[in-house]
Amino acid sequence: MCTFITLFSHSAFANTKITSTRLWAGPEYTRLTLESDLPINYTLDTLNNSRRIILNLEGVTLTPALESLPGKVDAKDPFIRDARVERSRPQMLRLIIGLKMNAAPKTFTLDPMDGFGHRLVLDIYPPEQAAISNKKEDPLMALVQEFETRVPTKNNSHKPPEGLSTNLDRNARKPSKNYIVAIDAGHGGKDPGAIGPSGTREKDVTLAIAKKLKARIDKEANLRAVLIRDNDYFLPLEERRTKARRANADLFISIHADAVPRLQVRGSSVYALSENGATSTTANWLAKKENESDLIGGVKLDNKDHYLKKTLIDLSLNATINDSIKLAGNVLSAIGNINPLNKRNVEQAGFAVLKSPDIPSILVETAFISNPNEEEKLRSETYQDKMANAITAGIKRYFSSNSGFARTEVAQSE
Repeated sequence: MCTFITLFSHSAFANTKITSTRLWAGPEYTRLTLESDLPINYTLDTLNNSRRIILNLEGVTLTPALESLPGKVDAKDPFIRDARVERSRPQMLRLIIGLKMNAAPKTFTLDPMDGFGHRLVLDIYPPEQAAISNKKEDPLMALVQEFETRVPTKNNSHKPPEGLSTNLDRNARKPSKNYIVAIDAGHGGKDPGAIGPSGTREKDVTLAIAKKLKARIDKEANLRAVLIRDNDYFLPLEERRTKARRANADLFISIHADAVPRLQVRGSSVYALSENGATSTTANWLAKKENESDLIGGVKLDNKDHYLKKTLIDLSLNATINDSIKLAGNVLSAIGNINPLNKRNVEQAGFAVLKSPDIPSILVETAFISNPNEEEKLRSETYQDKMANAITAGIKRYFSSNSGFARTEVAQSE
């Protein structure tokens, strides 16, 4: 017996492009999200006793994002055994999901919002929980749950290399993964950031280090970097996060070289987001100072992060913060080899630029530009190169220790 559900949302012949795929496995259900530029016209087939779910995607183009989905299935997923994509006829793709046990699927859609495109969401529940889950979807809860689909879990945030062939051979070896690192050069344009005793502007130093960091990361076989700001212009903090999401970034690294009133303060430090207050007075002071960047650009803070405020109670952000702390610890250890540390532990505070609920994000204070000796370092290409090398080493260590296949895919030489 076959259950056949049909939902139509636009012309079957439109070339709908899947821009992102996300897979989140929890103890009670698994969630698959397909994000696209246009609404997806689809049908859902569930075959009794076959332990398969089939999503028929009409008018959908086979993109690298969709090709990458089978590689995101985690062996520890309680429901999904495997996944594959087939071309069943010229205008139809089939996403076939193999199950480990009998399960009940549920689908719903979400309209574009806050940088997200159209989303088709498939939830897979145990049969006994399906009836409970089929209650009418609460719009706010749908927004909250959407962030759960974007939690980085093992294997679910890895992107394929650009330029993958669109000819999918499901028997071929899975393509190696590229890890995308978004590099955010702090400040820019009408926001110069901190200014050193000799007139060095933070925005210039951060851009110089960011470009060197990108060049260094791009030399790694399975790492690729994108610059959030590639020239001297202003970007609101929220737009920096949005650009990282559009790039399908796996990590977000914000580069800074701040100042404090006491000129003798020196050293490097690394910060992660905190929901529950800062870990030190300095961390709190720096976060407030960095968050004021939007005031320079005329951004209204009262409406800022409205979407995120609705979801801060969600555990998904906590999971991302935990990953951010792991990343920060690896980077902190690496940069401690080239410059004294201002704080020997990872610090946390409410940095607005780090509030991506799905991307591990850290802020690196490369040195204090307010200290005359460190200002001179920051102006030095030699120091900038060393800082880029150290941050890259920390990123590689993070991937090596937090991904089962990263150990073989990310080069170990530093």
